[in-house]
Amino acid sequence: MTDILDRLEATIADRLAGGDTGHSYVAKLAAKGLPKLAQKLGEEATETVVAALAESDEALIGEAADLLFHLLMLLQARSLGLNDVRAELERREGLSGIEEKARRP
Repeated sequence: MTDILDRLEATIADRLAGGDTGHSYVAKLAAKGLPKLAQKLGEEATETVVAALAESDEALIGEAADLLFHLLMLLQARSLGLNDVRAELERREGLSGIEEKARRP
């Protein structure tokens, strides 16, 4: 059985490919272009921060779910996905955050 994020990624890919802007939020938002997807992700990130600082655990969980959903949409729009992110996390595994950041160009 696949993980919920893998299933969600597959659903997003299907809806992007289908392009039915009349019945799919994913297709409708993606049709507005990459800048709109990036803006929406930023909005969701801000809402997640606000929920973390001033709202209930349930609100934070809901905003975190929205953030992950929109991140998956943005990755798909750039022809990237969870496996790309997993590979990067595996590359970083075992490094301290300070060491990893120092290696960045």
